Parts: sequence; structure tokens; C-alpha cells
Amino acid sequence: MTKIQEFAAKISENVERVIIGKAEAIELLMVALLCDGHILIEDVPGVGKTMLARAIAISLGGQFKRLQCTPDLLPNDVTGVSVLTNKTGSLSSALGRFLSTSFWPMK
Repeated sequence: MTKIQEFAAKISENVERVIIGKAEAIELLMVALLCDGHILIEDVPGVGKTMLARAIAISLGGQFKRLQCTPDLLPNDVTGVSVLTNKTGSLSSALGRFLSTSFWPMK
């Protein structure tokens, strides 16, 4: 086995300890991850989508925060906002869910 196959197998086995019966979904997630792709997990409520994403993130040593898309979701909720501090006259950033949990692969 190559190092990439060993890595994928190790992560998949770890996730399968938490998520039972979703081997195909886990395999597709690993393919997207290894291909530097994007993932949209869609399914009916209550089947473990959030737990699957959390298990992948933790298995990779990352963080997990959930972003629930609702009609009242604002762009600043996702990306964050810059706030002017009156006392110092400087801007401080409050990161939103996307920027606080995303990781950018180094190329």
C-alpha cells in the first residue's frame, strides 16, 4: 500500500468506529478530501450527516463547527465582520463560522 492509501484507510477506519453503515459515503468523502475537492452532504434529517462531518474533522486533527443555513442567515454570520473600536480607532475582526473553521491547503 502507498502512504496515501494507508492514510485514507486509517482515517476511514477511525470514522467507521463512529458512523456505522455509511462506508460508501465515507469512501466518497475520502476521495473528495484527497482530490482537494468540495463536499455537500445532503440527506434526510437524523441520519448522521453532522456526526459524519464531525468524525472526519476530528480524525484529521481539525476543528468542527456547524453552520446551519436558515432564511435569516446573513453574510457576516458566515465570513465575519470588522468592528471599529472607538477608543483606539482600530479595526478588529470577528471571524464568522466559515473563516474560523476552514483550513486552506498549502500549495
